[in-house]
Parts: sequence; C-alpha cells; structure tokens
Amino acid sequence: MASGRDQRIAEEIRLALGEALIRQEVKDPRVWDAGIITITHVKVTGDLRQARASFMVYGADEAKLAGVKEALNKATGLWRRKIGERLRLKFTPTVSFDVDRVFESETRVERVFTEIAEQRKAAEREEAERVAEGGDDEPNPQR
Repeated sequence: MASGRDQRIAEEIRLALGEALIRQEVKDPRVWDAGIITITHVKVTGDLRQARASFMVYGADEAKLAGVKEALNKATGLWRRKIGERLRLKFTPTVSFDVDRVFESETRVERVFTEIAEQRKAAEREEAERVAEGGDDEPNPQR
C-alpha cells in the first residue's frame, strides 16, 4: 500500500505533467494535435525512482492514442526536468505513460445496463399486449 508521502509525490508529479501539457511544452505534433490530454493518475514505486502515469484523450481513436502514448514516452527529458523543478527529491523519477481505459469500461457497462433495461421494457410491453388481447389475466412467471 502506498504511503501518504508516496501519494503526495504522485499527485505533484501528476500536476507537473498536466501543467506541461497545458502549456504545450511537448513539441511533438502527435501530442498537441490530439486534443485535450488528461493525466488521470500517477503511481510511483516505493523507492520513488519510477512513476507510471495514466492519461486519456476524449474522443481519440486507437491510432491517435498509440501516437500520443509514444510521443509522451519519448519526451523523458522534459518530464524529468519538470518533475525536478517542482519536487526536490534525491532522485528524479522516470515517467512512463499508459492509456487509461477505465472510462471505456464504464461506458461498456453502462451500455449493457441500457440494453437490459430496453429488453425488459420490450418484454413488459409484449406481456401487456398479450393480456390486452385476451390472453392470461395474470402474467405467467414460468414463461
């Protein structure tokens, strides 16, 4: 489990990365053409020598996400400099980036729930129509 110090450092790193992105300090066009890049969270190792940052780009396809990931991972010098300026640590962590897929998972789950609700409504309508046409007076739960 991460200590409070580790969590504070991870949050400071997230802020440093986000500020550099907002200021468009990454010169790679795959980054500044992508749209709004959000650093969702950062995890640091116990020795604080490595950090793993997750990001998302709203509305980006897989090809664009792969390009952004590659460009962000390529800018290691910029990230180390930004983190070093913000935090005074014995060692400046090396940052690597991954696409955050949590929101995609939430969207898929939400879609499944919506489909289930629509199927339930359709079944209820069919049952109501069957009863209205003179079928069973009560729904049969065994069907």
